[in-house]
Amino acid sequence: MSAVRPGRVVAWLAVAAAVVATVFPFYWMVRTALTPAASLVEDAGLLWPGDPTLINFQRVLGLTSVEEAVAAGGTGAAIDFVRYTVNSLVYAGSVAVLQILSCAAAAYAFARLRFPGRDVLFGVVLAGLMVPGIFTLLPNFALLRELGLLNTMVGLVAPAVLMSPFTIFFLRQFFLSLPREVEEAAMLDGVGSLGRFWRIALPMSRGPVATMMLITLVGMWKDYLWPLVAGNSEATRVLTVALGVFQQQSPNTAPDWTGLMAGATLSVLPVLLLLVLLGRQLVESLNFSGGK
Repeated sequence: MSAVRPGRVVAWLAVAAAVVATVFPFYWMVRTALTPAASLVEDAGLLWPGDPTLINFQRVLGLTSVEEAVAAGGTGAAIDFVRYTVNSLVYAGSVAVLQILSCAAAAYAFARLRFPGRDVLFGVVLAGLMVPGIFTLLPNFALLRELGLLNTMVGLVAPAVLMSPFTIFFLRQFFLSLPREVEEAAMLDGVGSLGRFWRIALPMSRGPVATMMLITLVGMWKDYLWPLVAGNSEATRVLTVALGVFQQQSPNTAPDWTGLMAGATLSVLPVLLLLVLLGRQLVESLNFSGGK
């Protein structure tokens, strides 16, 4: 048996510290959600609530009466969780699918097609990485207002579906690694550029495409500012905005932290479930060599 090297011990300790730093905020959110509002201050130093309860989840979901919610330390406010979850799924899912398809097509064009100004145009796309999202917020809002698309799901999704500079760069690097022989054989069979992209390049890159789709989905799921500005009606309100509205219904002197943490826990569960179900499959399918 080989001796344990100090470097390996330090590496494992660093990994353990990183895992704890990553997971602990989520654990503390769940712990607060399970704490009775009346015991929140006195149990602040405990790693587990002294008298755990599900009343905070019940009142956030509207499963209790107003009187019961107020008695449990809340304001009587509730979140229409099913409706806002569906809105978040439509918003995040639509952006993830449409954005990845458009970015994959652009990345394939930059990687495989030859046309005048290709490298200059790719440089312009990469320059988009240096533009903060806040700079495009007001122009997008003004454009959607002129088009009459505010407080609609189409208007909420539209600004994010066509381009993501990082996604284009990421997929372009993968398309460059694909073997050209397969595409050249398809060209000899008369397959055009669109056919080579859809029937050859895209299936061979399902790992990276799925990975970027999952990253985009998670990013859109937790997006707050743009849905707040462009889709704050009941029909388009997403979970993140609904949590903000729930917080605003609490008195400024005594925020409903236990209810807010219960709502935040519920909002995280769909994405957490998706990561648990697909995370390992995505890691195993991610093959930057261009296929087996």
